[in-house]
Amino acid sequence: MLIVHVAVHVLPDAVDAFIEATKANAEASVLEPGIARFDVVQSLEDPTRFVLVEAYRTEDAAGAHKETEHYATWRDTVADLMAEPRSSVRYRDVAFPD
Repeated sequence: MLIVHVAVHVLPDAVDAFIEATKANAEASVLEPGIARFDVVQSLEDPTRFVLVEAYRTEDAAGAHKETEHYATWRDTVADLMAEPRSSVRYRDVAFPD
């Protein structure tokens, strides 16, 4: 499995809009056969900071996700809501392999 943590810093007045768009993307994403999990978490210390935890069954599934309509809608919707460009770190599963 490929696990990607996407760090997002959102503008303070855009938090609710970001959550709405991101929940819609996550709900559609978990229906993709190549996605095992798609979690969205918000910092308790700074509510403008989020991490998307995306667990893909294969490397190809990660690429396929970026070709979906719901991803494109999310990407375009949240682009102006971010305080800075999002970043990501890629991991592999160790304790709980699929």
